[in-house]
Amino acid sequence: MNAKDLITKLQAGSEKLISAEQLEKKLTKGSPLTIKFGMDPTAPDLHLGHAVVLSKLKLLQEAGHKIVLIIGDFTARIGDPTGRSKTRPPLSEEAIATNAQTYLDQVGKILDRHNLTVVYNSRWLDALTSRDWITLCARVTVAQITERDDFKKRLQEGVPVHLHEILYPLMQGYDSVELRADLELGGSDQTFNLLMGRTLQEQFGHEAQCILTMPLLEGLDGSAKMSKSYGNTIGLTETPDQAFGKLMSISDTLMWRYYQLLLNKTAEEIASYQSQIEQKKVHPMDLKKSMAFGIVERFWSLEAAQQGKDAFEKLFQKKDMSAAQEVVLPADTPNAMTIIDLLRHLDVCQSNSDARRLIVGGGVSIDDIKVTDHTYMVELSKPCIVRAGKHRFYRITK
Repeated sequence: MNAKDLITKLQAGSEKLISAEQLEKKLTKGSPLTIKFGMDPTAPDLHLGHAVVLSKLKLLQEAGHKIVLIIGDFTARIGDPTGRSKTRPPLSEEAIATNAQTYLDQVGKILDRHNLTVVYNSRWLDALTSRDWITLCARVTVAQITERDDFKKRLQEGVPVHLHEILYPLMQGYDSVELRADLELGGSDQTFNLLMGRTLQEQFGHEAQCILTMPLLEGLDGSAKMSKSYGNTIGLTETPDQAFGKLMSISDTLMWRYYQLLLNKTAEEIASYQSQIEQKKVHPMDLKKSMAFGIVERFWSLEAAQQGKDAFEKLFQKKDMSAAQEVVLPADTPNAMTIIDLLRHLDVCQSNSDARRLIVGGGVSIDDIKVTDHTYMVELSKPCIVRAGKHRFYRITK
């Protein structure tokens, strides 16, 4: 693939490339580029939001370039302040190590692990002396750092911005110096941090990296970005049935974003689908099924996609509850449990308040009877069917 064709494919669906001209010059030199992508292991699971960027990395990997995955074990101790309204709580080293290993296992669903270089940024950040840190800090101004929207907003609202958070962009930028990265990829919310890499590389006398940012994929709720913190994710470790069902639960409007960012459909193709719906040539449900099938096939397998589709049709169209996800509770589980505790056990909600909102909103039923009281006790001495949201059904047994 020539440089122009590769750049065209990289830019498809992207937010920003800085810059196409510079990247073309790098590509035409004929040597494989060093492509950087950093991930702080702050949660155990990757989701389809991560897959948006990982898919671009796969394209570069298939073109013969060196993909370097930086596991931010050092920076995870601080926590990326990007988009945060308050300081992120630190993680233990044990949690970071566990999460990092699960990341590597899940990345292999999209990238070729045998042609992937994995490095931990503690390798060089732990080695920096006090003198090194002071020298590094001297390369940027406080005004530059506080230009960030999230920091600016917190300062205006009187919410503290801690010194260690200010150092985070410097650390991520310094990773690019150590790697001599040619191109760094990230979500659009990472633009400031990625640009810091360019700034520091130039100050260290290196050629500045190009940056490619991707739009943030909205989660199942259609409003906030897909994030474990918001409980609106489709995890790469979920079963095909779960993934297919969740994909079918998104709004018809959000479906087009998933077609674009996860299936690389062009604006022209999407406009054609929308026209077919308007002309009543196709039902939105059929297009959503095609979307769900395509996504599960791409990030799981063809067999998994067919399994997910069959389970969905059996459960939601034929009302056959034998297709509900089976959950076997431990034998020592009490014979009764509050509905909130059960939802948390099923990992349906990330917090008690999330569970209460789902219940009060009419999104929970037991054996087809709606539950609106968050103190309701669920009888577990016999099997029951739990519905949580539109498209999540569980067959509970002990």
